[in-house]
Amino acid sequence: MLSIGIDIGGTKVAAGVVDEDGAILERLQRPTPSHSPRAVEDAIVDIVGELRTRHRVQAAGIGAAGWVDNTQSIVRFSPHLAWREEPLKDRLVDRIELPLIVDNDANAAAWAEYRFGSGRGASVMVCLTLGTGIGGGLVIDGRLFRGTYGMAGEWGHMISVPGGHRCECGNRGCWEQYASGNALVREAKELASTNSPMAYRLLELMGGDLENITGPSVTAAALEGEQTAIELLADVGGWLGQGIANLAAALDPDLFVIGGGVSAAGDLLLQPARRMFSRTLTGRGFRAEARLELAHFRNDAGLIGAADLARRAMIEPPESARFGFWPRRRKARGASKRSRRRARRTPDAS
Repeated sequence: MLSIGIDIGGTKVAAGVVDEDGAILERLQRPTPSHSPRAVEDAIVDIVGELRTRHRVQAAGIGAAGWVDNTQSIVRFSPHLAWREEPLKDRLVDRIELPLIVDNDANAAAWAEYRFGSGRGASVMVCLTLGTGIGGGLVIDGRLFRGTYGMAGEWGHMISVPGGHRCECGNRGCWEQYASGNALVREAKELASTNSPMAYRLLELMGGDLENITGPSVTAAALEGEQTAIELLADVGGWLGQGIANLAAALDPDLFVIGGGVSAAGDLLLQPARRMFSRTLTGRGFRAEARLELAHFRNDAGLIGAADLARRAMIEPPESARFGFWPRRRKARGASKRSRRRARRTPDAS
């Protein structure tokens, strides 16, 4: 059974056809028209329609960068997109003409990593997606934890620096202002704009134009050995490790999976994060430390997870979620019981 997963971020709409093993058969991408909810919907319809011309699919799932309610249908708020109480499922289901669910993009990414990637076998897995901001997902004993109102895992908006940098959510000092792609770009641009000798080589690699400084371009410079870019990533990694230590104090997981675009830096990000995590973990020296691992799917985790959640929702509707967990298995009822009774009454044909 094939399904389509759509991952809507602050800068791009990515969609793919995914099989039951989590393999992407085809992938497409469009820029996110974040200025208008209707424009985002049109982009989704367009990209799904193109994929359906080449594949027989039976469901679609959307991973949205925002706070999605527990019915998997309404985007309550998005810090990076123009969604406010947006009934996304109702607006799209008739246009797409497929069974459809909507979930938070980081929840979808977490589910993909648990089902098919780096999180397989974990008892308590925290997934962090580092992109425009920081998204989070939590899987406990094989179940995605979504919270009472569907908004668990918004750890990017924990206050790390009271009175710090202004965040798109309206607060100041949120964690994602120090440990995300946006933070990396902001720090690189600020340094380059001061004409610091430390930034000469980095700015040269950007063609001398501050507007060419992006998360991927700074990461690429670091991977090529540019020292200032390496230091900027180390700063982001330090903030990441400190926040992870706080989450470990609250949740005590056995595994943190780090994904999203910034994770492309690999050990240049992960090693500073591990050092700061070990240095600031409460009870260090007297407790086991959770593992910190890179996501297996990187940028594709959101669409893979959204597709798999949509496939599972055809068996287990999201509305049946209880206590903030989804999906759950249900016992066979109704027609299934009647079928078993008929089978007991029917003589074996052999």
